[in-house]
Amino acid sequence: MTDIDVVVIGAGQAGLSTSHFLTRDGIDHVVLDRSPRPGGAWQFRWPSLTLGAAHRVHDLPGLPLGVADTGRPSSEVVSEYFAAYERAFGLPVRRPVEVRQVREGRDGRLLVASSGGEWSARALVNATGTWERPFWPRYPGQETFRGRQLHTVGYTREEDFAGERVVVVGAGASAVQLLMEIARVARSTTWVTRRPPVFRDGPFDEEAGRTAVARVDARVRAGLPPGSVVGATGYPLTPEVGAAMAAGVLDRLPMFDRIVPEGVVWDGDGSGRLGEGRLVEADTILWATGFRPVIGHLAPLRLREPGGGIRVEDTVAVRDPRVHLVGYGPSASTVGANRAGRTAARHIRRLLAGPLAA
Repeated sequence: MTDIDVVVIGAGQAGLSTSHFLTRDGIDHVVLDRSPRPGGAWQFRWPSLTLGAAHRVHDLPGLPLGVADTGRPSSEVVSEYFAAYERAFGLPVRRPVEVRQVREGRDGRLLVASSGGEWSARALVNATGTWERPFWPRYPGQETFRGRQLHTVGYTREEDFAGERVVVVGAGASAVQLLMEIARVARSTTWVTRRPPVFRDGPFDEEAGRTAVARVDARVRAGLPPGSVVGATGYPLTPEVGAAMAAGVLDRLPMFDRIVPEGVVWDGDGSGRLGEGRLVEADTILWATGFRPVIGHLAPLRLREPGGGIRVEDTVAVRDPRVHLVGYGPSASTVGANRAGRTAARHIRRLLAGPLAA
């Protein structure tokens, strides 16, 4: 077992930002990253998601990304950037290390058990993101479907859907991006969402950004599962999106009622809007249904509220001030992750200094 001041779990943008500020403050810490190489969740994104098509990647503190080729896959560009960042500041990242459990230790410390050993820490920063916990909804008859079902995490290229009848489920950014790609090669596409999708026409200004973040922050402060900051902003109405709308690719249907071996079915509500018992045949159902926070390893600390989430105020877990969550809820964006890293480091500096610190 190794005694250390702080353990940071995860080396995505939030984890690296936190490590940068802890390093600057001279705080002894280690960053445990499950991934095989630098890049956080970005390293796993599909090759067609170029830097120009991705949501903006904000600079990490102290080292700008600089001018990058927007035509290159974002997985390559961001992974190279994160690797360079780790080297430039000598960040203490260890990988691949999987954290299995965080529980109460001795003398008021936290015990972090992992595939790379055990650490006894005075404080913990959880920066695990969501990529490793894809959300799969469950619908009646799902197990009977004869075709293929996959989640966004399993998507690699549009050619895999050539000539197929594809049902895409989800109203987020990934659903829109993948639907437009797949439609170029598929025999047919059907877009299904629980709620009407939101498209944003015009620039996304700072006020709109603050409003979206505040909405997610309110949920986290109430101890509810965090919503998506990106989902709250709406999808930009780009020329590509406009063309897809004109072609009917983004014509959306409400959520189906059940799945049958040959496709999906709407039982209807008696209004006849979709036709009673309407069937859309499918070869593939693509679940672009988002992700949930990776926090299972924190279960022994009993941080969850009755609402299902962890109540967080200014990165601090309300039930245990030794624990900080960054890249969670309102900080689950590239710019939010940077700010959360600085905030967590500030709180930890005060925590380590003792109760009389300013």
